Amino acid sequence: MVTSANIACGGHAGSADTMRTTVELALPERRGDRAHPGLDDRTNFGRRDLPLTAAEAHALVLRQIGALDRIARSCGGRIVHVKPHGALYNLAARNAALATPWPQPCANRIRG
Repeated sequence: MVTSANIACGGHAGSADTMRTTVELALPERRGDRAHPGLDDRTNFGRRDLPLTAAEAHALVLRQIGALDRIARSCGGRIVHVKPHGALYNLAARNAALATPWPQPCANRIRG
C-alpha cells in the first residue's frame, strides 16, 4: 500500500512522464504527493553543491513543484509536502538566504 510518494520533480531526476506515472500509480492509496525538488544536476543525482543565489533557489523550487502540481491536479491529486533533495537541502540548511525565499510560495501553492 502506498500512502505517500516523494516524487522527483525534474531537477536531479524525473521528467513529466515519470512524475505522471508515479502520481497515477500512487493514486488509489495515497493521501497526497510529496514534492522532492533538487538541483539541476542529473550527473550527480543532485548531490553535488552548485553555486546558487537565493533568487535562483526560489525559481528552481517553484518551477519544479509547479510542474508536479499541474500533473498531480490533472490526475485528481495534490502536493501536501515539499522537501528539497540532496545538495539543495544541505545548501539551504547551511545558508538561510537560500532557505527563506521559497517556503511561503510553496505553502501557498499547496493550499491553493
